[in-house]
Order: sequence, then C-alpha cells, then structure tokens
Amino acid sequence: MNYVVELEVQCPFCGEIFPSRLDAMEGTNSMIEDCAVCCHPIQLVVECDGGEVVAVEIGRS
Repeated sequence: MNYVVELEVQCPFCGEIFPSRLDAMEGTNSMIEDCAVCCHPIQLVVECDGGEVVAVEIGRS
C-alpha cells in the first residue's frame, strides 16, 4: 500500500506556499526540507495515523 501524500507547506521565512511529499506511515516524523522558493531550511513535524496526516507543525530550522 502506498502512503505517500502531498502537503501544501507555507514557508515561515518568505510566506510562499509550495507542495511537499512525504511518507504518511503511522507515527510522528520529523524532517528538514528547504523552501522551494527562498531555499531556507524548514522543520516539518508530521503526525500520521493509518496513512492519514493528523497534524503538521512547520517551523524555522
């Protein structure tokens, strides 16, 4: 089963919204991804349950 989902992420630096793909397996995942627009590092903490994204926290890294 494929648990890859696409999220819309708003950059905490420049405010632009861009798509991000992640594996939505159960549990909490933390990752750092560069903004597609300004290239600043963004920390994403994503909580998933049964292949569904339950919560997303976006912050400056």
